[in-house]
Amino acid sequence: MKRVVLSTFLLMLSLEARENPFFPSEGEKDLPYTSNSSANLPELKRASLSLPSHARVIKKVTVEYESLDASLETKEIELNHSVDWHLPIFISQSFSQDEAEPKTKKVIKEVVEKKKDVYKKIASIQHAKFFVFKNHLKIITEDKLIRNFLLAQPHRIVLDFKRESSLKTYIKNMQNSVFTKIRVGNHDGYYRVVIELDGYYRYKLHNQADGCLITLQ
Repeated sequence: MKRVVLSTFLLMLSLEARENPFFPSEGEKDLPYTSNSSANLPELKRASLSLPSHARVIKKVTVEYESLDASLETKEIELNHSVDWHLPIFISQSFSQDEAEPKTKKVIKEVVEKKKDVYKKIASIQHAKFFVFKNHLKIITEDKLIRNFLLAQPHRIVLDFKRESSLKTYIKNMQNSVFTKIRVGNHDGYYRVVIELDGYYRYKLHNQADGCLITLQ
C-alpha cells in the first residue's frame, strides 16, 4: 500500500514541477529584470553646464539615463535656439509656469522690455567718446574711420581713425562687460583704437553721422 501511495505522489510531482521554477513558464508574461545594485544617489535638484564663448545656437539636448536593469539609454530633444554663452544651461526637475505669474508682474516685465536702450559712457579721449549698451559699443567722433578688422589671442577689434594727433597711449579696463578693455595709441596720420572682448565674436560695424556703432554677434 505504501508503495502505491509513494508512486502516485512521485507521478503528481513530475506532472506539476517546472524545469526551473524561477523563470516564467510558457504563456506567462515575462517581466523585466532589475538591477540589485544600490541606488543611494542624491536627488536631482539643479545642475548647470557652461558653454564656450564661440557657442551661438543650441541644436539639441541629449540625456543619458540608467534604467531599472542598469542598461544605459538616451533621450533627445531638438531645440535650434540661439543662446548667450555667458549664461549657464540648467538641468532641473523644478520649474515655474508663466501662467502662474501675477498680472502686475507681466505688465512690469513688458514695460522693462520696451524701455529705451540706455548707453553708458565708459571711456573718453581727446577726439572720441565710448558708450556701451549690452553687446553694442558706440564711438562718438568726428574723425573718419579708415579701416577696421578682427584679431585673435586675445579676441579684439581694431579701428583706425584718420587724424594727425599727439595722443598719449590710453588704456581703460572694463568689468562686467563683453568689452573688457579699450586701448588707444597714436600713429603717423591716424590713431588706433583696440577693443578687447571677453570671448569669440563676429561683429557688424554701422557708420553713423556722429561716429560708428559696433554690434557683437
